[in-house]
Amino acid sequence: MTSAQKGIIESCIRNGDCSIADFSKNLSLSVPTVTKLVSELISDGFLIEKGKVGTSGGRRPNTFGLNPDAGYFVGVDVARQHFHIAIADFTGNLKFFIQDIFFVLEANADSFRTICRKIKEVVTDSGLFWDKVLGIGISLSGRVNPEKGFSLSYFVSDDIPLKDIFQRELGTPVYIENDSRAMTYGEYMSASGQADRNMLFINLSWGLGMGMILDGNLYYGKSGFSGEFGHFPLLDNNIICRCGKIGCLETGASGSALTKWIVSRLKEGRRSSLSNIYKEKGEISLQNVLDAVEDEDVLAIEGIGAIGETLGRGIAGLINIFNPGLVVIGGRLIVGRDYLLLPIRTAVNKLSLSKVSADTKIRFSRLGRSAAAIGDCLLSRSKYLNQI
Repeated sequence: MTSAQKGIIESCIRNGDCSIADFSKNLSLSVPTVTKLVSELISDGFLIEKGKVGTSGGRRPNTFGLNPDAGYFVGVDVARQHFHIAIADFTGNLKFFIQDIFFVLEANADSFRTICRKIKEVVTDSGLFWDKVLGIGISLSGRVNPEKGFSLSYFVSDDIPLKDIFQRELGTPVYIENDSRAMTYGEYMSASGQADRNMLFINLSWGLGMGMILDGNLYYGKSGFSGEFGHFPLLDNNIICRCGKIGCLETGASGSALTKWIVSRLKEGRRSSLSNIYKEKGEISLQNVLDAVEDEDVLAIEGIGAIGETLGRGIAGLINIFNPGLVVIGGRLIVGRDYLLLPIRTAVNKLSLSKVSADTKIRFSRLGRSAAAIGDCLLSRSKYLNQI
């Protein structure tokens, strides 16, 4: 596919169905050139005629749009003990979403080869032909360099990028990404024409991550490791973070921090529906705590509020720095809903500069648990088309 043809497709992604005149205006190309390109793309199966559009007068022009069956993009959101898979058609619409596929991830090549086999099985079981898959996006937690294809959190080899292992096993273009950035891109692109061109996405799960859309573009930073919001040294709590530093925001605002907060209160004798679980097992899981929040357990609600207040302090700082139009909060802890959001907003109102934060909206993710996998699909499509 030529760059000019990709420009036609990108115009459809950004603007929806277009006429020949629309393409000509959007791409600054002559009508005969656009007509030839559109004809080629229809012949190759990437575009279809969508019918005529009404005008205020004169002849009604034909419009053209993406052919949903031109190919498919697969998104794989890999966590420590499971993964989610999304499959999107060429228009970006979600066809399948399969969540919580059990898999224990280890930092070795055999583990990644196994997940490749599972990916092929899921796609085949969904009824799609593997040769119709045009690209695969795979997201992982931690530090990921998409350009070079390495993951520092799941390091395999100095010589072989993780991306190359995936491509070798899957036989199709593969792109790897940090999970928070994948969530960010999924949320941004799914908002369509209503997306804010300056958006921050906070991934509040076991850890704490962030993705940034700045002036309409996903921001990576110099080395591809932007968004380490959880390791901002904000807290004076003398707690050692998993990164080895002290006082990282993640030690007070994350799923791991919430679990430790609950355990410390149970040891003090606080009463909770979690007390029996802790007595029997000597520990509690994050899912235990989140289930207790949904069951309106008082201690669990108090804990989610404490996390929200600490996170709100960090978000207030981000708002002062970036002046975003939108802050989206996603990840596993958003089951806390208002118990989480109200203390966040209180802290932001108290600590951010009012003139800076006045135009910033704060809301929860609309994609929920599918955000990263959908983002992976859309990222793989954008990279297939050389959009990013």
